[in-house]
Amino acid sequence: MKLVLYSGGTEDENRFLNLRALELTHVKSPKLTLIPSSSYDAENDFKFFVQEFSEFGVQRFMLFCVDTPYTKTLLQEVLKSDLIFLGGGNTFYFLKHLKKAGMFAHFDKFLKRGGVLCGLSAGAIILTPHVHTASFPHFDRDENPWDMKNLSAMRLVKFEFFPHYKNSKRYDAELLHHSKKSKIPLYGCSDGGGIIIDGDQISFVGKCFQFYSGKKLSLVINKLTLRTEAHS
Repeated sequence: MKLVLYSGGTEDENRFLNLRALELTHVKSPKLTLIPSSSYDAENDFKFFVQEFSEFGVQRFMLFCVDTPYTKTLLQEVLKSDLIFLGGGNTFYFLKHLKKAGMFAHFDKFLKRGGVLCGLSAGAIILTPHVHTASFPHFDRDENPWDMKNLSAMRLVKFEFFPHYKNSKRYDAELLHHSKKSKIPLYGCSDGGGIIIDGDQISFVGKCFQFYSGKKLSLVINKLTLRTEAHS
């Protein structure tokens, strides 16, 4: 299984993660698909997506929105991609429409045949067991006007992910409080950072912190991969 979880940030900040994601495809001329969290402003998101990865010589791109009608043929083409990238936005809206479209089963098959699945912010949270981390802190969280109760997600990893993490007392107070109730580690990553999973290996990139059982641990202090361990 090959996954890349991005916190967020600029093109320059994510350059290392983008390069590693492409390397994981092991394809000279990979085909990339962006699945945005919403069709609203999707064309603009796609423009920046193409701009970021064109820098590495990528020439084949697709845009696929799950919250608008699409054909079976288009879906089949998307699943032939070498890399699928789940965009950022409202986590609850994205989860709702991915489930409605039955995309989790398709992603499982995509991963089993060797595809690379990436997620940015909301897209990264959806790769984890559930999307609880989108609900806090109270001053910086996604709204859930649909009052979704079932917050289970893809369960591809055995940890929680918190994007856009800021190393401050305000954030730490809520993340530490949550970690006391959770049975799995929570990784908070600052923008430009993220997590790369290649088989049974996990690498932390950028400024990442682990919150577990009410304790905080710094994992990485720069943009190089400094720590690798089994993720299961």
